[in-house]
Amino acid sequence: MNNEEIRLYCLSKAHSTESLPFDDQTLVFKVGGKMFAVLSLDEPVMALKAKPEEIPFRMEHYAEVKPARYFDKRHWHAVQLDALSSSDVLRDWIDHSYRCIVEGLTKKLRNELGL
Repeated sequence: MNNEEIRLYCLSKAHSTESLPFDDQTLVFKVGGKMFAVLSLDEPVMALKAKPEEIPFRMEHYAEVKPARYFDKRHWHAVQLDALSSSDVLRDWIDHSYRCIVEGLTKKLRNELGL
């Protein structure tokens, strides 16, 4: 997937938003005001959230998965996009990251957003 395909996929998630809060080369996707994906526009790298027990598995089984720089390594990992052979895997990981954030939102906010 290229950056535009990733961007459109992330924005297809209910109530997702995009912004450039850090600089003009780091696109952040949020739901309920919380980040679920961070896409570098100048490097083929994306940071995604996962459950802590899943990150070691992904790093062990996918050479393109590394610890995410500047993020809590227990909950976030980086994906080297130009090395990832399957767009389906990336979509699954984006979906999982989105669900992790939605599950962590307050019940009130989930209800307000209809999630």
